[in-house]
Amino acid sequence: MTAGRPLTVMLVAAEASGDDRGAGLMRALRRRLGEGVRFVGVGGERMRAEGLDSPFDIAELSVLGLLEGLAAYPKVIRRAREAAAIAAREKPDVAVLIDSWGFTLRVAQRLRRARPGMPLVKYVGPQVWASRPGRGKTTAATYDHLLSIHAFDAPYFEAEGLPTTFVGNSALAIDFGGADPARLRRSIGAGPDDPILLVLPGSRPGEIQRVLPAFEDAVLRLKAERPELHVVIPAAPTVADMVRARVAGWPNRAHVVEGEAGKLDAMKAATVALACSGTVTTELALAGCPMVVGYRLAPLTYAILKRLITTRYVTLFNIAAGEAVAPELLQDDCNGPALAREAALRLDDADLRRRQVERQYAALDKMGRGGPDPNEAAASAVLKVLEGKGAA
Repeated sequence: MTAGRPLTVMLVAAEASGDDRGAGLMRALRRRLGEGVRFVGVGGERMRAEGLDSPFDIAELSVLGLLEGLAAYPKVIRRAREAAAIAAREKPDVAVLIDSWGFTLRVAQRLRRARPGMPLVKYVGPQVWASRPGRGKTTAATYDHLLSIHAFDAPYFEAEGLPTTFVGNSALAIDFGGADPARLRRSIGAGPDDPILLVLPGSRPGEIQRVLPAFEDAVLRLKAERPELHVVIPAAPTVADMVRARVAGWPNRAHVVEGEAGKLDAMKAATVALACSGTVTTELALAGCPMVVGYRLAPLTYAILKRLITTRYVTLFNIAAGEAVAPELLQDDCNGPALAREAALRLDDADLRRRQVERQYAALDKMGRGGPDPNEAAASAVLKVLEGKGAA
């Protein structure tokens, strides 16, 4: 950083969860540095709201599956070059590349060539404890520092020589204090005791294509037996148009809500949720919402990953608990009848819901719920990396 010039931080995020983490990091850095920091790079709606001028829509990079990834490869490379061109033009002092393993790796490789002395920080490491441990060595060879969201990450990466800072999971730091479930109920015409089914089909186009049809089948089955059931779908910005188009054809009304406030209201108001595996399951658990988790991949992708995955579960709080706190219905098991059956059990049994929420909370405690603010911890770590490089 040169005298009189604000610290320039490049951030790159390619998915909704990364966009959320990037926005949180931007806010934390601005709280510390005020006008002394500027941001460049690639991000989504939330990072743009914080002042980032992203050159393209990250929705096109939210690719799911091996075959889909191969088909999208030319676009990924083109966008990676565009991201590197930002660095060549704006000359950032540090780059923080958030999650999205394949895309951020390719951006990092090009940034290393474009600005060899600039520190590269990876925010969220690959889950080498669950599959593909070789990615630990690749991460260490590519980046200068890792910000991890899991306390158990560090040994895997430090063994490869990569300095690692545990900052915590930003999903565990969501503030539901301003959430108003009554506001959500009023907006959809639901009474205070009416059951609400929350449907969260994912944030990638591929997830909407593969997961939402099974969720839709489950919803139709549940509504047929429970006409009083209200259905609410918080839509991620990356797929909101796809979700609205699909839901418009449902025979029964489903309320699509957008925006962070609407999502938090819905999570607190919901009786039960059908949730696509991902960050949203942690958010739901934090809100005290019992859930059924579903996921589907392309058959070939699933067959390959099944051989690589070493964990018994895919949901983080299930992994932390060492048991299926929330039922996981994956691949062929992710179908309308099975999803409806598990959701119905919870809709009809308040005691079952209560016990599941208690177990979810216990698992969140193991994951670090109630710890320091991950956004502030990440901001501190980035500034320390710059201090170590003599740039701040």
